[in-house]
Order: sequence, then C-alpha cells, then structure tokens
Amino acid sequence: MKNVLIAGGLLAIGAGAGGYWYSQQADQTTADSGVLAYVPADTAIFSASLKPFPVKNYINSLSGSYQSLPVDAFDDADISDPRGKFFVALFKSYSEALKDGQAFVDTFGLADEIRSYMYTLGAVPVIKVEVAKPDAIWAWLDNAEQQSGFSHKAANLKGLDYRTYPLSDEGDQDSAELVVAVNNGLLTITLNTSLNDSELLEMALGMTPASQSIADTTLIQDSLTKHNFIDDGIGFINHQVIAKALTTSDGNLLAKHLTKITQASGDENALADLRTPACDQEFSAIVSNWPKTVMGFDNLSITEQESSFGARMVVESNNNVLLKAYQSMSGFIPSYASNTEDAVFSMAYGIDVNQLVPSLLSVWEEMLQPSYQCAPLQEMQMAMEQQNPGMVGMMTGMANGLKGVGMAVFSYKLADISRPEDLESLDAILSVSADNPAVLFEMAKQFSPQLASITLPADGTPVDLTGLLPIPPSMNIQPQLALKGNHLVLFNGERAAEVSEQLAAEPVANNGLISMYIDYQQMFEPIISGIEMSGEEVPEELLDLKDYRIKAQMNMAVNDQGIIFGSSMTSQADSATN
Repeated sequence: MKNVLIAGGLLAIGAGAGGYWYSQQADQTTADSGVLAYVPADTAIFSASLKPFPVKNYINSLSGSYQSLPVDAFDDADISDPRGKFFVALFKSYSEALKDGQAFVDTFGLADEIRSYMYTLGAVPVIKVEVAKPDAIWAWLDNAEQQSGFSHKAANLKGLDYRTYPLSDEGDQDSAELVVAVNNGLLTITLNTSLNDSELLEMALGMTPASQSIADTTLIQDSLTKHNFIDDGIGFINHQVIAKALTTSDGNLLAKHLTKITQASGDENALADLRTPACDQEFSAIVSNWPKTVMGFDNLSITEQESSFGARMVVESNNNVLLKAYQSMSGFIPSYASNTEDAVFSMAYGIDVNQLVPSLLSVWEEMLQPSYQCAPLQEMQMAMEQQNPGMVGMMTGMANGLKGVGMAVFSYKLADISRPEDLESLDAILSVSADNPAVLFEMAKQFSPQLASITLPADGTPVDLTGLLPIPPSMNIQPQLALKGNHLVLFNGERAAEVSEQLAAEPVANNGLISMYIDYQQMFEPIISGIEMSGEEVPEELLDLKDYRIKAQMNMAVNDQGIIFGSSMTSQADSATN
C-alpha cells in the first residue's frame, strides 16, 4: 500500500506542477466540449488549456540557463531499481529537449501550439496533452526502457491499446501502475490502482463520459467572470469537494477513494474524528465561506523573442468579517517596489500598525464565535483561546502610525568578491512610511546614540550620515537620510535620490501586504564579475545565472473577493538581448 500512495502522490505533484491553467471560452469548440465531458463536476483539482498554447515559441523565449535542468543531479545517486532508472532517463531526455522549441516539439510529437488538461478523478490524477505524432511518445518511452531495463506491459481496453508501467512490487496486496495512452489525438497519463474500477479507467482514457461533468456546469465561465481573468487560462482547487471527502465516507468519489486507502492501510479509524455528522455540517459551513482557490491570467504574451505573463491566485472568501479585518491591517507598498522595471531587487511589507490589533481581535473573535461540536475544530478553538492577540499591542505601541517598510537596489558593483567590504558602487533606497515619520525617527534616536545629534529638516533636505553609521571606510557609500512627505528615507546613489523625491509626493494608502521583485541577470552579474576579478573559478551554477534573462515579481493583497497572490514574469531569449 505504501508504494501505491507514494506513486499516486508523485504523479499528483507532477501533474499539478506541469498543468497549464487555461480556460473555457464562450465559443467552445466541439473538441473542447468533448474533453470536458469526461471531467466530473466534483473534480478536486482542475486546469485546462482550451486555447492553443504556443509551446514552441515559449521554449524558445526562455533564456538558455532557465532551459537547463540539472541533468547530472542523479549521476552520483545509487539507483538500482529499474523503475528509478526509468524515470531518471525520462527526466534527462526531457531536460535535453528543452534546448530549443523545435527539439521539444519533435521529442514529444507535439504541434507548435497545443492544448493540455489536468484534473482528478477522485484521488486519481489525469493529464492530457494534444499530440500530433504519437510515435514520438512511444519512441521517448522506448528509449528510457532501453536505458533502464524497465519494461511496459501492453494492454487493451475496448479496442484501445495502451501501456502500463508497474509501480508496485510483485506480491503487493495493493497494486499501482502508470498508464500511458493516445486516443483521439490526446496523450493521457494516469494511474490505475486498486482504487480504480474499470469504469474509472475508461473515463480517464476518454471512453466513458462523466455522469455529471464540468461541461454541464458554469463553473469555469463563472470563475473567469468573477475574477476578471482573461479567457486564456483558469485553474482551481475545490475546497468544498475536499472537505466533503474528509468528513464523509462516500459523499463523493474522492471520499470513497480515501475510505479505501484507510481501509487498505489497516487504520480504518484514521479519519474517524472528522467523519462525523457534526464535522460534515460544520466543515461544510466553513468551506461555503472559502469555496475555492482559483488561478488565472491577467495578461499573457508569447513570442519567440519574449514571453510575459501576469497571473493571480485567489483564495475565495465570502466571510466579510475576516476580509474586512485583513484589508484593515494591510499597509502601504511604495510604487518603486510594486511598479519597478529598473531595479535589481526590491521588497516591501505593508502593515497598518494602528489597525493590527483591532484586526487581529476581529479575526480571533470570528474564529471563536461558532460553538463547534466537531472534535478537531473544538481543539483548534481551545488552542486559539490561549493566544489573545491583544498582547500584540504591547509590541506595536512603539511603532504607532507605521504603514510599511520598503527597500530597493537599483544597481551595485563589487570591486572583488574576496573583499566584499570593498563595494565599488551602490544605488539603493530604504524607506519607512508612516502617518508621522518624524515621530518614529525621534523614537529611534533613543536606541541609537549616534543619531541623537541629528535633526532632520522638515523641508526634505537630506542629512549626510557618513561617519555616523558603522560602514567600513572602504565602502564607496555616502548614505543620506531625509524626511520626504510621509516617508523616512535612507538612500545612496543617483537613482535612489530621484526615487526619494518621487516618494515625497506619494501619499500612504492601504494598498497591499507584500511585494517582491527580482531581475536575475542584474542580480548575479556583479557577483560573477567580482569572482572573476578575484581570480577564483566561477561556479558553473553562477555562470548559468549570469544569462538568466528573467524578471519576476510577486505580491499579496486582500480585496472583497478573497486573499490575492499575484505574480508576473518576463523571459527573453538570448538573441533578444544580443
């Protein structure tokens, strides 16, 4: 049984990592509707690309180092099991195929643009990808078999030929096998285990439609419309389906599978505390307020020279009390940290300290308000009762009025990596935003005697801190401190000085919780140059990062629809920057 669980977990993780989040269009094609007809409406995890995804251009747009996976990572590993060798061989050939778009589509028999799908049938993951030349898939698998000595078994189901690769050991009471098939131009990868019956495998292989499919619902279009995603992509995790599976023995297909798993493991009482009428009712009430985690795109552009996207993951919530509390504690994210394209790195944390304790108290009271009868929920409430958030007020009183902290590095240069204290140049800014930053600075003086003699002009004129801060003389830094509107700023460099002036006109607002940005090439290029100047050998991993032409940003905020995790990325092909 252990092997079955491990195999299922690995495939599920792989499916979730590799699935594209693409969605249904209003003018669906017949082929799209056909695939969705085999996806049950109560699938726990779902993603689908119903618009052709330009996979060839996407691979070409990736920088060379980003395409290179660590193919030698398993060279020193002592892998004697043919199954392990088989999957290592698949991984290596996959990595090699990433060298360019044409090699990738040729290796896997793909068209230049493809559709792909990932979903679950109960606990069984299913991956589907459009293929133009199925023989390439069989050749890919055959090559891995020859390298590993691990062979497939040929099988047939109602006239459809497919391959199975055993994942469990002979003699195991519970079996698991990887299933690979091509049907109607779709490659299907799934599991066939002791959990499955023949009808489930038929559904996975696209032979028997679901009795109630996702195509029969408006779930996909509703998610797109609610969150204003573009119709290029969608994906979701259905919390309600998962809760029903945990609290009932047969409330849905996932529940039935979990029941079989616990029975086969010999611990039939593993979910006993959760599978009570009280837990079923109370968890249902909770997830009705937190129904799904939805993922989609705000923008998507892919060419051979450059790929860029903006995406969001929304933890949906209908609990207005909690959402209002989370929004109240959100703080200020400065524009230089959230809308930057010229920085090496930036980071900002927004927190409204004045609202922190009231917001936490609202959350605490809301969580303790229901009188739960479900044992695990009762235990959670008992633990929360011992943690009164009012105590946080004692720690936040000294930061009264604080709205957020941000920093950015616009450029830097190392003279020699062996002497990191010899910083040749640094252009960077650190800002503290507050209702009255001057008061916070006066308070900071009490803990830093070297600042006691400094008086900051109210007109924003900077004060030179050279010699006052513990900075080695060899560092080429002349830090300036200034009050700029609602912001206390510490900066060095021309670009940072410009940003500090722009910040002076920027009013504080509750616009986010977290923001981070990184330009990988600008981040690692000075480090590599410093190593080269020191005469030391540059590690291969760093050399790869030198050409890592990727810019990425992530942020976290709360709105009326839920908790939002945003991300964006731009990747350029080598030729685009030469």
